[in-house]
Parts: sequence; structure tokens; C-alpha cells
Amino acid sequence: MRLSRIAALAFAIFPAAALGQAASPAPVVHYKQVPEWPNPLKGDKGLAAGPWNYIQVTSVAVKKDGNILVMHRGDDALLEYKPNGELVGPFGDVKFSHGKVMPMQKDVAAAGRNPATMSGYQAVYGAAGCSNCGAHEVRVDPEGNVWAVDAPGQVITKMNAGGHTLMTLGTKDQRGKDHTHFYLPTDIAFAPNGELIVTDGYGNDRVMRFSKDGKYLGEFGTRGNGPGQFQLPHNVVVDAKGQIYISDRDNQRIEIFDSSGKYLRQWEHVGGQSSLIMTADQHIWTGATLRDLDGKPVERLPGNGSDTRAHGGAIAPNGDVYIGLLTGTVEKYVRN
Repeated sequence: MRLSRIAALAFAIFPAAALGQAASPAPVVHYKQVPEWPNPLKGDKGLAAGPWNYIQVTSVAVKKDGNILVMHRGDDALLEYKPNGELVGPFGDVKFSHGKVMPMQKDVAAAGRNPATMSGYQAVYGAAGCSNCGAHEVRVDPEGNVWAVDAPGQVITKMNAGGHTLMTLGTKDQRGKDHTHFYLPTDIAFAPNGELIVTDGYGNDRVMRFSKDGKYLGEFGTRGNGPGQFQLPHNVVVDAKGQIYISDRDNQRIEIFDSSGKYLRQWEHVGGQSSLIMTADQHIWTGATLRDLDGKPVERLPGNGSDTRAHGGAIAPNGDVYIGLLTGTVEKYVRN
């Protein structure tokens, strides 16, 4: 029963179109996987007590002090660990929504959805939801603040390094498409000039720009499959020049925009990516494949090589990579 439930939850956020694995010619060069991370749980007799009960791991972030934040959909949705896998404890004062984002059923979508104007996703609340399913993405900004995206909760929360809330973008539990509301937001990134870039993706079809203090600056994007359009803007990172890279997951591409939102180019046929990580040396991990800023594969992580397994991840200053999987595990890869 539990395996079936986890599989159903994974499909709810990870539709079949996104699960196809894109071919990756890149070799494994510098990385090897840590066999088990974090450290296994132990019971009160000091004996192994089985794997962590994460339900689903949606994202990972590295704090300024080097500790690792794991975002998951079980109890205590943000957990902090030392790099060696030792648990520090629960992190933050954010409470996540119990709503669940899921694709529309095919018969319902066929009857009432125009894909040119309407999202293919909806949120289900109440008894049909699940514990902490709002936990969607966690990021750390250059100053060390921690940002948590609650998709069905319609908010993105900024916390300090100690986990205390400093600011909230969006309006809690209220959806919309104006300057103060989101509709199932997915990710946030930080531009060199301090701007905040938000993908408002499952319900809306836009990318929003905010000032460092949360003032609305503008937005871009419409629904569709053409240049500069989105079916699902799922993840976002920004390079040192301020160019914005968006994972348009349902169109299985990465679109690139300038700092004001002008469309520049795209990487096609990269699979339905649910994880983008910008590195300090200006490369991007698209799932398990590292690419240069022209989209060329450079290397990949070992293992089964599926780019689209990753739902969120992070890279440590020493090059170690952490990947969160909706199967309920975290993978750590160390650089040789």
C-alpha cells in the first residue's frame, strides 16, 4: 500500500511526459556516489532502524555554514544535516500546505482544457491532499538566507540562517495572477543585482521579477510552445551576467532570457527537467548532466544516469552534489 501511495504521489507532481530520459553523451569524469547519505537512523538500542521516512524529497540546499537542508513531504519538512550525514534537527518556522499539486485527469482535460490558455495542473486540498505536500523547493541566497517555496500554499518564504521568517512573497492560500498573488509557484533564483526571479508555474505561465525587498518589478511569459512561452516553468537559475535559465518542463527544454525577460535562445531535447543547479564556475546541472552555458553536456553523475529523476538539488562549495528524488531518497555525489 505504501509503495503504491508513493508511486501515485510521484506521478502527481512528475507526469509521464517528464519521466522520459533524455540521452546524455557526457561521460562520468569527476564524481562518485556516497553509498548511503545521510547517516542511517538508529533506534533507542543503538541498532539500525531502517531508512529515513521522507515520503518524497523535493529539494536540497546548502547553507552558508556548509550544512545541508533536505526538503521533503514527511513530518518536519525541512531537516538540517552536517555534510557527513549527521542530523542537526528540524529547520525553520514555516508550516507547509497540505494541498497536493497534480495533473488534470485526461478525460477532464480533454473535455474542458484548452492547452493554449489553461494549465494542465490543479491543486487538491483537504482529505485528498497529503502531509506537507506544499514543500516544493528550497534555495539559499548569496547572503545565506533560506527561501522555501510552498506551491499549493501560494507563497514563498524568506528565512534567516536560523530559520526565522523575514519576508513572504505571495498571499497565503490565495491564488491569482496579479502582483501580490501566485498560482502554484515552483522556484526562486537570485540575480547578481539582488533581484528575485520566481517561476509561477503550475497554475500560471509566467516568470516574475521582484526587488531584493520584495517589490514587484515585472514579469514575462505566456502559455504555449513557442519561443518565450511556457507550459510549465518549473525551475530557474541565473548566471553571473544576469541571464535567466528556465526549465520549461512539459516542453522538455531550457529557455534563456536576458535580465529584463527578453527571450534569447533555448536548449531543446533536454528532457523534462525538474532540477537546475548553477555552479560557481558558471555551469548548470540539468538533473544528472552538467552543461556549459551553451547547453553542451560536459559530464554526468554516475548511477542510472537519468536526468529527470532529480526534483531538486544543490552543490556545495567543494563541488559535492546533492540530489533529491521523489522516490523518497537523497543522493550525494563527491568530487574526486
